[in-house]
Amino acid sequence: MSILLEVIAFDINSCKLIEANGGGRIELCANPPEGGTTVSYGMMRAAREAVQIPVFPIIRPRGGDFLYTPEEIDVMKKDIQLAKELGMDGVVFGCLKSDGRVDYETTAKLVELAYPMDVTFHRAFDQVPNQLEALEVVIAAGCQRILTSGGANTVMEGLSSLLACIKEAKERIIILPGAGIRSGNIAQLQQLTGLSEFHSSARKITTGNMEYKNPSLSEGAQTWTVDPDEIRELLRNVRSET
Repeated sequence: MSILLEVIAFDINSCKLIEANGGGRIELCANPPEGGTTVSYGMMRAAREAVQIPVFPIIRPRGGDFLYTPEEIDVMKKDIQLAKELGMDGVVFGCLKSDGRVDYETTAKLVELAYPMDVTFHRAFDQVPNQLEALEVVIAAGCQRILTSGGANTVMEGLSSLLACIKEAKERIIILPGAGIRSGNIAQLQQLTGLSEFHSSARKITTGNMEYKNPSLSEGAQTWTVDPDEIRELLRNVRSET
């Protein structure tokens, strides 16, 4: 079985590291403390020019919940159009109603706008009250995959719900597990699910390369990047089990 590892990138160097160390797809995000938001035009373009593997920018105008105003949806439409014009391979988004259910109307319109790019419905899926019901709505809206932890903080905690979604999907949509996937558990997860795509941050936090740091400021100068050793180990472990 061919295994594809999607890894999150928050900067251009991470994009290059992901490709160089065997990552098969990039989820491109800004603003890691809020779980990822849409990157700038410059970042999107630079990422596309930096690597050959597929790049999927997240389309998320702000942090917080996934109930968007008409103005925010308009921003998302513009960012999707931009992603298409820049040659992105797919986009990642998720829209909910106030009661937590998937917003079918908005999702379907955004999927139509994104065509022919792939669409991943992101972990807004983990906020819904009934994942099996939501699964059918996401499929009907035309998305190609769902990024999910099974409604829990990590995939291993949400394993039972994840397995139920895989069974119900019946190969009509790709289930992409993500949240807490590391080199120490990916082989077990692959054995339990039989899936061929996995999502990991493989992240590490550095303090940057500044020699001087103002000791009077409490604000950190941390940089979120990827760990190339972890990427290689993730792939080594899952491939050794297949």
